[in-house]
Parts: sequence; C-alpha cells; structure tokens
Amino acid sequence: MSATQPSGAQYPISFGDQEAVVVEVGGGLRTYTAGGVDVLEGYEVDEMASAGRGQLLLPWPNRIRDGRYRFAGEELQLALTDPARHNASHGLVRWVNWRVVAHKADRVVVELVLHPQPGYPFTLGLSVEYRLGDGGLAVATTATNLGDRPCPYGAGAHPYLTVGTPTVDPVVLLVPAATRLITDERAIPVERVGVAGSGYDFRQPRAVGDLALDTAFTDLGGDSVVVAGPDRRVALWWDDSYRWVMVFTGDGLPAERRRTGLAVEPMTCPPNAFVTGEDVKVLEPGEAWTTRWGIRVHTTS
Repeated sequence: MSATQPSGAQYPISFGDQEAVVVEVGGGLRTYTAGGVDVLEGYEVDEMASAGRGQLLLPWPNRIRDGRYRFAGEELQLALTDPARHNASHGLVRWVNWRVVAHKADRVVVELVLHPQPGYPFTLGLSVEYRLGDGGLAVATTATNLGDRPCPYGAGAHPYLTVGTPTVDPVVLLVPAATRLITDERAIPVERVGVAGSGYDFRQPRAVGDLALDTAFTDLGGDSVVVAGPDRRVALWWDDSYRWVMVFTGDGLPAERRRTGLAVEPMTCPPNAFVTGEDVKVLEPGEAWTTRWGIRVHTTS
C-alpha cells in the first residue's frame, strides 16, 4: 500500500500550456505553472504546506488578537493557532480534508461543511472552484450559512508568486493602494497611515529592494497586484469583494525559503476584523456569498 501524501489526494487541472494541482488537505493550490515555468512558489508532493503556501484562509484571513471576539452579544474564544503571538491565525480550514465534487480537465470544485466548534459555533458550507482558461487561473469561493442564526465571515487566500528571480529583491512590484496598516509585535493593527511619500508606496511600479513587507494594504485604486521580472509579469486580481491585500516578503521564514517568493494575499477584511468588525461579512441563515480572485501571466520577452 502506498503512503498517503502529506497534502492528501492530488487533483491536477490543465488548459493549453497551463497546469495546476489542487490538494485535498485544506483545499488549497499546491502548484501552478504556465509555459513550463512556475507562477507560484508552491511545495512538492511529498511535503506539507509551509508558511500558508497556496492555502485558503476561511472563515477569516490573518489574525485575531488572543483568539477572542464578541458576536451577537456572545463572547467567543478560538484556539490559539499562532501560539508564539497568542493569536488565532488564518481561519479553520487549512488542515481539514476537503472533498472533490467536480473534476474536469480544466476545472475542479472542492467543498467542505464547517461544523460548529469552540469559538465558531456556526455551520458554514464552503465551495471553491479553480478553473484554468485563456485568462489564466480563476478562483471562486462561495460561503453559505447553513445554520439558523447569523454568522461572521471573511475570505482570503495565500499564494506565493514568483517571476523566476532567486529572491524578491529585484522584483518590480505594483500595489494600487493608498493606505497601509501599521502592526504591533503580534501582527495586530495599531494604526492606519497613507503610503504617499513612504517606502511603502507601490502605486507606481518599482523594485522591492531590501524592504521587508508583512503589510496589509487598503483603499485600493485598482483590481490587481502586479509583480514583474526579466521575462514575465504576473498579476493577481480580485473582484470588489476584496477590499484588502496583504504582501509578505517572507523575511521571517527559514533560510531556504526566506525572500524567495512574494506572498500576495487577497482578503475581504483586515487583520483582527472579528474583533473590530471592519469589513466582516455577516451571513444571514441561508445566505450565500461568492468572491473571486485569480492570476494572469504575461510573457515580456
């Protein structure tokens, strides 16, 4: 009997010269290539996902301070999945087995029922469609409140983009955002500031250089983050459900992964949103909400 892969069953899809692999564990995206070159800095089939690579961040992205929040008059306490900073981090589905309900050559759909649990006593149906086509990769995430009371919800994803450079330093970055969050040592926002006149202003494309980014941006003036290298340009786009984007240069990762790929994370709400309530989507019983993001690749040589 063969050993089970760390990320579970593998579900490949392809279209033209594009190929991607979606996995059972977390329902995430392990790899994506176009023209035989990596678009994502993913992970090998015999590895488990590290540092959030390709994972889905549901039913909230980023961190919740102390894992504690109040909703509809009830105090709720989540497990502290970021124990070093005493936070609940990146949702509840990253290590859960998703099931495939449709799998064709260019398309796969994974689903999960998130049942009530400590800190999130709600019943949420989740469905994610990955599709390859002429426009690249498109990802549609649908959340449906299957319970009998309202529930809080936010969506995010955690792909690491690569344009073939050994590090992110020479990568030319465009982030169409006028505002960023300043965070404390626990990655919890403490202040919102404009990017104008600062080293965090990427509204005009420029190289990342040695700047360390683990930064949430908002006041978006466009619908995509663009990263460019010598021979190709990759754009991560989103619909208007996503009002935030996180950019992470990976400075705190182990040496072999440090600053080798640029995480670009579309988010419908900011860090600590379940505490502040900012941009949290409240789903009424029976209500469904679909959000969309994707990746386009352009060869520049």
